[in-house]
Amino acid sequence: MARPERGALTVRAGIWRRILATLLLLLPAAALADEVRTLEGTHADAPYRIDMPAHWNGGLVMFVHGYGGEGTSRGGVEYPRIGDVALKGNYAWAGSGYSSVGYHPDRFLADTIALRELFIAKFGKPRWTILYGESMGGHMVVAGLERHPDLFQAGLAECGVVDGVGLIDWYYAYTAAAQYFSGVTLLDATPADYDRKVAEFVEKIGKPGAYTERGRRFDSAVRSLAGGDMPAWGDGMAKHYLEDLWPRVPLPKQSAEFARHADTRGIVYGIAPGLGVDAATLNRETPRIVPAPGARTGIFAPFTGRLRGPLLTLHDTADLDVPVRMAQNYRRRTLAAGTSHLLVTRTQARSDHCDFAQTLRDESFLDLVAWLEKGVVPKGEDVLGDVTKLGFR
Repeated sequence: MARPERGALTVRAGIWRRILATLLLLLPAAALADEVRTLEGTHADAPYRIDMPAHWNGGLVMFVHGYGGEGTSRGGVEYPRIGDVALKGNYAWAGSGYSSVGYHPDRFLADTIALRELFIAKFGKPRWTILYGESMGGHMVVAGLERHPDLFQAGLAECGVVDGVGLIDWYYAYTAAAQYFSGVTLLDATPADYDRKVAEFVEKIGKPGAYTERGRRFDSAVRSLAGGDMPAWGDGMAKHYLEDLWPRVPLPKQSAEFARHADTRGIVYGIAPGLGVDAATLNRETPRIVPAPGARTGIFAPFTGRLRGPLLTLHDTADLDVPVRMAQNYRRRTLAAGTSHLLVTRTQARSDHCDFAQTLRDESFLDLVAWLEKGVVPKGEDVLGDVTKLGFR
C-alpha cells in the first residue's frame, strides 16, 4: 500500500486538530473539568482571580487585560475570553486586576509576576505558563516573553500592542499627518479648544466616504502609515479617525505617561501618486515629536524581537486603535533578531478593536498549546506581504 505524501499527512493532521478543537468546545465543562475552584482576593495591592480545575494538568494561563482608562483607582479583574476553553482542557488561569488604572505595563507586569508567585505558593509550580493579553495586555505579553522567558514560556496576544512604545509613535504620527493636511494645529490643542479644532479639522478634510481633496490625501498617507491597503479599511477609518488624535499635552482621557515616550523622528510617511503631494515633501514638512528626557527605557524601550518561546498574535485588519503596523513592526524585529520562526500572526477582516470570532480565539489557544507541547507550528499569515489579502480564513 502506497504511503500518503507528506503534504497529505499535514493536511490530515490539521483537519483532526480542528475536529478535536470543535469537540472540546461542544463538551460540557463537567466532562473535562468536573469542578472549578475559584479564588479571589487582593495580593500585592492588586485584586486577583484564580480558576483551578479539579483535574489540573499543570498548564497555567495568566491573563493580562487591556487599558482601563485614567484615574487613581485600582484596576478590575476581568474574565479572559479563552477562559472557558482553557478550563475545559483542565488548564488553570489567573488574572490580576492591577494595582492601578492607567497605561503602566511595567507596573502591571510586576503585578502579574507577583500573582504567579502566589499561585505557586498555593498550587505548586506549573509545568508551563502562557501569558495571554488583549490590547495593552499585548504590550505586557511581548515584554514578558522577551524579559522573563524563565517565567513565561509562550504568549497569545489579541489586538495587542505587540510593538510596545511603537503604538504611541503611531498616534502622534497620525495626528501630525492630520495637522499637515488640514492646516489645523491639532498637536497644540488644549482641552478648552480641542472640540473646536476637531470640528475645523473635519470641515477641512471631510469624513470617510465624503472626503475633500485634503481628506483624500490624508487618507492615503494614513493607509501607508497603518500598514497598507487593509481589508475593511473604510469601516475602520469611519470608526476611529477622530479617536486617534493626540495633542502634545494629552487630554484627560489619554495617558500622559504613555505620551511622554512618543518619538516620530524615525517615521517614514508614504502617499499614493497623483494626489498633489509627494512623499519627500510630506516627510520633510510634517511636524515631528521628540520624547521627554529619560523616556523610552525599560518596558517603554523599543522591543528587541528576541523571543525565546512561541508567540501567536491576532489582529483585526482595520483596527486603527492598534493598527496592523504594530504586527509588521514586530515581525521585522524578529527577522532582525533571527527569531521569526517563533512568531505566528493571524488576522480577521474586521474594523473594531478586539473584535474576533470566539472560534478563532479558542482554536488559536489550542494551537498555541500544541505548538508549545508538541512543536506543531500553527498556520499564520504574512503581514509583510500583500496586505489586501489578509483576513484569516
